[in-house]
Amino acid sequence: MNKLYIGNVSAEASEEDFETIFEQWKIPHSGPFLVKTGYAFVDCPDEKAAMKAIDVLSGKVELHGKLLEVEHSVPKRQRSCKLQIRNIPPHMQWEVLDSMLAQYGAVESCEQVNTDTETAVVNVRYAAKDQARLAMEKLNGSMMENYALKVSYIPDETAAQEGPSVGGRRGFNARGPPRSSSPGLGARPKVQSDIPLRVLVPTQFVGAIIGKEGATIRNITKQTHSKIDIHRKENAGAAEKPITIHSTPEGCSNACRTIMEIMQKEALDTKFTEEIPLKILAHNNFVGRLIGKEGRNLKKIEQDTGTKITISPLQDLTLYNPERTITVKGSIEACSRAEEEVMKKIRESYDSDMAAMNLQSNLIPGLNLNALGLFPSGAPGMGPSMSSVPPPGAHGGCSSFGCSPYGGEGQFWASVPTASSQSLAGHPESETVHLFIPALAVGAIIGKQGQHIKQLSHFAGASIKIAPAEGMDAKQRMVIIVGPPEAQFKAQCRIFGKLKEENFFGPKEEVKLEAHIKVPSFAAGRVIGKGGKTVNELQNLTCAEVVVPRDQTPDENDQVIVKISGHFFACQLAQRKIQEILAQVRRQQQPKPTSGAQPPQPRRK
Repeated sequence: MNKLYIGNVSAEASEEDFETIFEQWKIPHSGPFLVKTGYAFVDCPDEKAAMKAIDVLSGKVELHGKLLEVEHSVPKRQRSCKLQIRNIPPHMQWEVLDSMLAQYGAVESCEQVNTDTETAVVNVRYAAKDQARLAMEKLNGSMMENYALKVSYIPDETAAQEGPSVGGRRGFNARGPPRSSSPGLGARPKVQSDIPLRVLVPTQFVGAIIGKEGATIRNITKQTHSKIDIHRKENAGAAEKPITIHSTPEGCSNACRTIMEIMQKEALDTKFTEEIPLKILAHNNFVGRLIGKEGRNLKKIEQDTGTKITISPLQDLTLYNPERTITVKGSIEACSRAEEEVMKKIRESYDSDMAAMNLQSNLIPGLNLNALGLFPSGAPGMGPSMSSVPPPGAHGGCSSFGCSPYGGEGQFWASVPTASSQSLAGHPESETVHLFIPALAVGAIIGKQGQHIKQLSHFAGASIKIAPAEGMDAKQRMVIIVGPPEAQFKAQCRIFGKLKEENFFGPKEEVKLEAHIKVPSFAAGRVIGKGGKTVNELQNLTCAEVVVPRDQTPDENDQVIVKISGHFFACQLAQRKIQEILAQVRRQQQPKPTSGAQPPQPRRK
């Protein structure tokens, strides 16, 4: 929900103009501006930044004489039942808002969104598409107590899976915890965080944290409304043991503070003189964003809390341990405040990544991304802790080959493949993709004595070969991947991941590669579309750069190359969409059965 659409853009507008505007209003963005004729797109790092851009810029800021219109970028298939209503009067009563929304249909949920603006914002989900469309038409721009309401669609990831609620009355269904009397003043209900707090504690203090017959840990659990796992059997003989705390952010912080106080008291009782820092474990995926550009985020947390924070080096990561150790030094009070700020950043990063993942999984039908191991344990179906780490060499738990480092495993592809991946016999067709990687990365992909590429090939179920270099000074090498869609997804995913793990791209740099696929020359026009319409829509939908070079000479198989550049999900989505176009072309070329023709009868032996 963090991708923005910017409309009413002047033909004179440039990427630099938008950079200046966002910098002037101090609105962060996580990618370049994609400027088209009359409109533009940009990604924000989180929902808060996206909401700020909408509130500050939309209808208020001019660029080359045109007032910009800013809203969430929502693919057509996700413009379903979910709306966002902004600029609600801050003192409006919930009952008034409820009755207003109920005029247009059955509202299944209505959640307040935290923003920095004076006015209130809510996300509303109706039971049916036509109800949401009617509400949008009637409410957008309507005046309420001198405030003009602003209504827009937001991505509805569950639209394909869920139908209208059964027996829903024209009004509101149950919506969970009660709210305050006013949207502008009320707080969002507290819910358990998807990301647990994981800390390392010295082994000698574990007994004191558990207490006699578990009394102390039960007390902490009860007081903080949390679930606490102490992984005593993990890493036998280690000087430190991990503790996983599941609760609301506030509950996690309270439990952490209590544990620090217990360790401090135990240190005094046992005359332990060394400093006991707070050590937080965080998945490496989130650490770059925690640090921030030039370390700004981390420096700010240190300054605001009066602590000293260090982070373990990348070299300490292993295939079975994707976590970095964040060491916080200071008083218990200062460390507790630092923990809140650190985990706030990590949770924001997780929410942003999960939103992107859910959007991509919705756009690539049949794909289960929860099993990829790209995200930690908050994803549905994944285990809560790292309590069962496989021994070195065990294939099943290796995060580099697609399994969750938090213990969860699952199949990548649903049992019913998409129509575009089906051959006439009903099995997924094999595809060939040429993926270009930095020449220096070839050794990392092959591995010692070819072990890594063999394991990758076995895991993905694909043939993976590296083509010879085209010259002595070649900066790129071509990886030839042959296999069905599921195998392509797995193999390419792990190649992108391996390049990131081996530091061929910077900590804050997104891995972007170029992939080539071959299409029949007669189908190239269908990929381009009339006046380039199809290829432009493809680029807007996938955020990948898609190029069909002009004046290509077809090869011996009468095929031409389509070039796709972008990050992993963008490349995958573009590949799938192009394969859908090709499947459609093949279906249209199939000879139609003559009317009245009888199917061939089997010969008798």
